Amino acid sequence: MPPWTLRVRRYVTRSVTGFIPTQSVGTITGESLNMLQVDKLHQYYGGSHILRGLSFDVKVGEVTCLLGRNGVGKTTLLKCLMGLLPAKEGAVNWEGKPITTFKPHQRVHAGIAYVPQGREIFGRLTVEENLLMGLSRFPGSEAKEVPAFIYELFPVLLQMKQRRGGDLSGGQQQQLAIGRALASRPRLLILDEPTEGIQPSVIKEIGAVIKKLAARGDMAILLVEQFYDFAAELADQYLVMSRGEIVQQGRGENMEAEGVRGLVTI
Repeated sequence: MPPWTLRVRRYVTRSVTGFIPTQSVGTITGESLNMLQVDKLHQYYGGSHILRGLSFDVKVGEVTCLLGRNGVGKTTLLKCLMGLLPAKEGAVNWEGKPITTFKPHQRVHAGIAYVPQGREIFGRLTVEENLLMGLSRFPGSEAKEVPAFIYELFPVLLQMKQRRGGDLSGGQQQQLAIGRALASRPRLLILDEPTEGIQPSVIKEIGAVIKKLAARGDMAILLVEQFYDFAAELADQYLVMSRGEIVQQGRGENMEAEGVRGLVTI
């Protein structure tokens, strides 16, 4: 393996964006299990109270959609969940165990993957090399090839695997970022506005992949979105944020009847 690859892999292992592989787990059967539990979470910036006592659960086999307008605290919440910002008050539990004090890399090793807003791929590396970074925790003998299921979910990445990440379109980069996160075999996948700045055809493809992942039954998905129609099509559970609080929540099939569109559209 070339020395530069080792250096980049060491960097990814420490990366705060959460693209570090975790061990594979079997399918969880039976009723939905609470995977992530957030209890009375608070966060401040200076004198501003950004998160105001948030409490919710994210269950395996479901897509939980968090909606809200710009500036309500959605990305701040995700940074708290990943340990990028320390929670000032409250608790974050993962599979029944407290992780409130965990560092980002510890949360990733526990099975959480985070695709941040803006994607944050390695622009000078090829598509294949970017995806291999998602295997950085595994021994070299187990990290030589991109898992086939990544290319099955995103065929365009196979077609472009030798192209540099920075040369891809925005939609292709988003697929690459999701693919790299999935290479870690997470049990919770957190997506921060994956449709932002992406053409409709790719939005549709990403939505289909999210549905497939949820249907597997071994992963919980927390999707942060402003695009109401995309969220409504995917949500098993929805949460609406406003001014740092969860102001409404319910089941995805009831979003239209419960007036969620009016709460999130500008």
